[in-house]
Amino acid sequence: MEWTAMEINPEVGKTIMSKLGVSGHWRFVDILGLEGDQLTAVPKPSCALMLLFPLTQQHEEFRIQQANKVTGGSDVYFLKQVASNSCGTIALVHAIANNKAKMTFENSSVLKTFLDETAGMSPDERSKHLEGNKMNHCQHTSFFLMQPEGEQVNFHFIAFVNVNGQLYEFDGKMNGPVNHGATKDETFVTDAAKVCRSFMEREKDEVRFSAVALCQS
Repeated sequence: MEWTAMEINPEVGKTIMSKLGVSGHWRFVDILGLEGDQLTAVPKPSCALMLLFPLTQQHEEFRIQQANKVTGGSDVYFLKQVASNSCGTIALVHAIANNKAKMTFENSSVLKTFLDETAGMSPDERSKHLEGNKMNHCQHTSFFLMQPEGEQVNFHFIAFVNVNGQLYEFDGKMNGPVNHGATKDETFVTDAAKVCRSFMEREKDEVRFSAVALCQS
């Protein structure tokens, strides 16, 4: 199965959240930079951060080294990515599912239904359930990341969430979340940005990184 690629854009996030039946006062905002002063512009509270970056050989080699660092417990919701191009939706689900108590859902919310149905499943079982779930049709709004004509670049979404005072990185291509240590609501964006900067530092000549934060308006 191949899905439509999602663009990292606050308006796109707003549209898809609405289609998935997530209401309330949470919205995505652009993160204009990952340094101190640039991060202070991000509204608080912020409960999740999504990072978009190009998949490279360096990154794939780094992921192999991280294979033994995956962790998580019953309080962490993790979903594996199976379908091509679904990483944006997977990251969005990770952002919302691990902040479920903070969210408001409409009565007909397909995401709320999906989360309830998969609460007791394994990450692999959740992936299989997603393939046949009507939630996957809600993200087919056909938003594409713009890139130079003729250039084939494989971009990837991941999410960062504060779960019970721990900073977790959620990548559907992994076998589980990665714990980056203690965090708190006041420092979450700064702590997540530090991890994002490490992604950029591994790619010396690469500048195509983008990030958005899920904030309360």
